[in-house]
Amino acid sequence: MKRFTTSDFLGKKQAGQKITVLTAYDYHTACLMDQAGIDAILVGDSLGNVVLGYDTTIPVTLDDMIHHTKAVSRGSKKAFIIGDMPFLTYHTGAADALRNAGRFLQEGGAQAVKLEGGKERTEVVRALVEAGIPVMGHLGLTPQSVNQLGGFKVQGKTDAAAQKLLEDAVALAEAGVFAVVLECIPADLASKVSGTLQIPTIGIGAGAGCDGQVLVSHDLLGINGSKAPKFVKQYCNLQEQMLEAFKAYKADVEGQAFPGPEHTFGAVSKPVLDKVY
Repeated sequence: MKRFTTSDFLGKKQAGQKITVLTAYDYHTACLMDQAGIDAILVGDSLGNVVLGYDTTIPVTLDDMIHHTKAVSRGSKKAFIIGDMPFLTYHTGAADALRNAGRFLQEGGAQAVKLEGGKERTEVVRALVEAGIPVMGHLGLTPQSVNQLGGFKVQGKTDAAAQKLLEDAVALAEAGVFAVVLECIPADLASKVSGTLQIPTIGIGAGAGCDGQVLVSHDLLGINGSKAPKFVKQYCNLQEQMLEAFKAYKADVEGQAFPGPEHTFGAVSKPVLDKVY
């Protein structure tokens, strides 16, 4: 099976088929997502929260992102891999953005990059697209701007904010993005944006009217260590299962139940042992 492409993104929207996207940060998770048939994998800067233990995505570096993108690209042969450009790697102009985005494709093995922002990012988007680097946009709640937004809040709730978001989405599409993530905005606004754009929208906390959905895999699996946001459907509780497994291991070792004979290699003959000193 060939790898999912930007053309497949567009084809699914045109056919009315939903696009599936999940985040991954390591080799084995990427392998499993390939087996499950997930269309695209976002190596999100959310790794700052769920892997590296930061409170926000702001401290995540480009080297962090490249390191994890490499691991994902080694595990996935079918999904479309998108590298999330971290804070200040594309804000200082097209030249810096081009150099940094190129690393995701050359070193990381990604097929595209994602960046946050609207009209103010169109110059950068055009430069990347003209250089042959596919770009995914991101509007609504943009975590890299959390300090400016005043926290993790639903966006686009006022008439003015909704109008600006729609205009930003159109501007990004005209600049050449192949898809736009819509995060934490009212469902009716997301549906309006999705119906306006020819390119796909990928929702996260934006309702069912988007052309696809993305979730942070740690939220989906129940291993985030905190209460999941309202928009998350938790498909299992691996945190509880992992905790019980770790407790059972500790008890077995301390109680000398592990390792048992079935975990032990065969004996060495006594004459050989007698010579070992």
